[in-house]
Formats: sequence, structure tokens, C-alpha cells
Amino acid sequence: MTAEIVSIDNLWIFREEHAILEDINLKLERADFLGLIGPNGGGKSTLLKVMLGLIKPDKGRIRIFGLEPEAARGRVGYLPQKTIFDQNFPIKVLEVVQMGRFGRTGLFRRYGPADRNAAYCALEAVGMEDRADREIGALSGGEQQRVFVARSLVSDPELLLLDEPTAGVDSSQQTEFYELLCHLNQDMGIAIVLVSHDITAISKYVGKIACLNQRLYYHGSKELTNEDIEKAYGCPVEMIAHGTPHRVLRKHD
Repeated sequence: MTAEIVSIDNLWIFREEHAILEDINLKLERADFLGLIGPNGGGKSTLLKVMLGLIKPDKGRIRIFGLEPEAARGRVGYLPQKTIFDQNFPIKVLEVVQMGRFGRTGLFRRYGPADRNAAYCALEAVGMEDRADREIGALSGGEQQRVFVARSLVSDPELLLLDEPTAGVDSSQQTEFYELLCHLNQDMGIAIVLVSHDITAISKYVGKIACLNQRLYYHGSKELTNEDIEKAYGCPVEMIAHGTPHRVLRKHD
């Protein structure tokens, strides 16, 4: 069995003749943990949706687990940029997680014991099993994100796509959240693509970093060159520190 799970070759996405993604090439293997950074509007969310099969490429080729993305969707978990729900709606944590079984149960089928057990297992994986009977609106932002990750895990994905999952989460809870992702990646063998603006935070946890602003800058490691960052962000880089890499963008007009 090949270790390669994501294969993107010369991929382009256009919107009204404007290139949203330009000549994207990317290979990911099982248990990779990729941090995807880049400026707003650079196409990060679009790339995740292409990987899910929600947007079809105008040019190029993409395969997920050797399949067309829509055919592989059952093997991919997804946490979108913003999960909007009524904080006052009386729905329990376990019920939220069971919603992730929709692809298996169908629209009108009731959840059964197997779905309930899978939901408990997913909550246990994210350390939230003791909140199963709590209402989702009563949890903190960080706890809610853990529940939404559990909902993404309940169908046993082999690839997890996370679009800025710590937005709105207190900084004190972000470290715990990133450590949770490391557990899912290292101990459960789930490949992860994490979209984030905070390279300083994620660089400690991810195995590889790519920068996207229409074009993808990626060398299969944590390292990005000054030239990569300057091209992607359109401004000069003042400092690059290694070990726990961070980059500071110099003031510019």
C-alpha cells in the first residue's frame, strides 16, 4: 500500500478568469502533519474544499487515497473555519458528535447503538467523554472545538482537514488543543492539514509547513525561505529563528 494519500499536480482554480489557485503541486503521506499558512484571501480554505471534492479544479489533477476527492470523502474529516450554531439551542455534546455519522446513517435513519458507541469513542479520543451529557452551549470555546473535532473523528477518518480551528479559542487553551492534534497524529496515525495564521504557535507541533498565496511554497519540511515568505506576503522578512521557528514581518508601506 502506498504511503501517499494526497497527490496534487499542476492544479488551477479560476473565478471569473481570475486565478484563485495557481499551479499547485503537493504530496502528503500517511501520518503527515502539515501546517498551511498564508495571507487572507490566499486560497487556503479553497484548497481544503478542493481536497474534499467540494470544488473541482479547472486544470490539473488531484487524488485523495488514489481516488477522486468526492469518492474518498468518507475517509476525510473536516472542521470548517467557523462552526455557527445557536448557543442557546438545547443540544447535548453526544448528539453533536453523532451528527458526524450522517454519511453512514443517511438523512432519515435514526442513530443506533453503533453510532452512540462511536460518538463516545470520539469524545474519549479528544478528552471530552465526561461532557457527553452537557449542552454544547455551556462549554468554553476550547471545549467546543474539541467536540467539533470529535464530530470530525466519529467516522474514523484517515485524513483530517482543519481550517483555523483555534480562531476564537482562548490562548490558554490553544496549547492543549495543539497537543490534542499531536496525539491524533502521532498516536492514532491520522494525517492532518492545519490552516493557521499563527506560524509561531503551530511550528512547534506540525511536521511540515507550506505557505499559500495563490501559489504554494513548500519544501516538504518545516523550512520556508525568506524569498518564499516575501513572495507570499508581499513584504520583507526581518528575522527567521530556528529550533522553534518564527518569522517577523518588517514594517512596510
